[in-house]
Amino acid sequence: MTLRRPLAALAAVSLASLALAGCVAKTAESASATLNVTSTDSTCEVSAATAASGNIAFNVTNNGSEITEFYLLAEDGLQIAGEVENVAPGASRTLSLTAQPGEYFTVCKPGMVGDGVGRAAFSVTGDAVAATGDDAEQKQQAVTLYAAFVKDQVGQLVPAVDTFATAYETGDDAAARQQFSTVRASYERIEPVAEALGDLDPKIDYREVDAVAEGMDWTGFHRIEKDLWVPAADALNSDGVTPAWQNWQPSTTEQRAAFAKQLRTDIQSLYDYVHSDDFLTTLDDQGIAGISNGGISLLDEVATGKITGEEDWWSGTDLNDFAANVEGAKMAFTLVRDFADSKGETGTKLTAEIETGFADLEAALAAHGSLASGFVNYRELTDADKRELIDLINALAEPLSQLTGTILS
Repeated sequence: MTLRRPLAALAAVSLASLALAGCVAKTAESASATLNVTSTDSTCEVSAATAASGNIAFNVTNNGSEITEFYLLAEDGLQIAGEVENVAPGASRTLSLTAQPGEYFTVCKPGMVGDGVGRAAFSVTGDAVAATGDDAEQKQQAVTLYAAFVKDQVGQLVPAVDTFATAYETGDDAAARQQFSTVRASYERIEPVAEALGDLDPKIDYREVDAVAEGMDWTGFHRIEKDLWVPAADALNSDGVTPAWQNWQPSTTEQRAAFAKQLRTDIQSLYDYVHSDDFLTTLDDQGIAGISNGGISLLDEVATGKITGEEDWWSGTDLNDFAANVEGAKMAFTLVRDFADSKGETGTKLTAEIETGFADLEAALAAHGSLASGFVNYRELTDADKRELIDLINALAEPLSQLTGTILS
């Protein structure tokens, strides 16, 4: 990374539009439904696959052997419409929300890590439910949903990093190379959270040049990356002058084991933090401005690191990080958009411009691949390709930078 941000830039990505699952007070006119969810260690059964828009209660019973969570996810599988966590074995808890029409997914997460089990399509039919209620309540719900998203992403990161680190330390470099960019996507979506925790992000995600400049031991993703992609004979370092293979030595088996262990430890520290009271207190203090500022900082990450090809210098997987940062920034915008729209014509004009900027940037990225199927190596981009992406980032960055100020006006 080329920038490290202070605590004020916390809160990166987010989850669902306020219109998505009703970050609003319940309305008397809305329908009401109660569904039963049965969670086990391997299944997640919901008593119905559809419901009418309005108030929905999911009564979640845990018949498994581990603490579980239940999520209602938006159609993209990333945005969280609602969640209930810490459902102990043998216990029941209820998720209540106001759901708008649309396509969703339900999923349970035994052990509160990984991708979850029993993911199934869920549809909400009918008319949109009018937004009512106290503005403070809506803002708090936005922060609550953001917290749920961060915990979900880090929960997926823990087992993914363990699998990746195991492949690396056992010498299965082909598997580790294949997993590298995919594992990092969850981290890139929520990176400002780690950046606010002192040296945690540097341990996890510093580039070699950053670690050397600050006199730190170089560990984390990019230290492992250098072992996985051996420098070619004609490759130059990011300074464009020094041969990349100069003084390069592959890590020993013992060193690999140490780097793998350190990465697991640091990701576990991140997991512990986002499940702590300190994290929730910080989010409450930052409020929706923190979410908005986090989205802005994620786009800054793209502009200052990814677009230059400096982030994943050894592997050339920068576009994967680029796309994950953009996803995080877009979800932050989605969560706070309604607050900007409520400011009248100025707000609606701004959000329309931001929405167009995201659409144009996503379309340009799609020409080079996707997070699901992978992107081309960054070195394959032409100067014209890079210029197009830079122009689109700049076109989006300007209105996005005005988002927090508009929300707080």
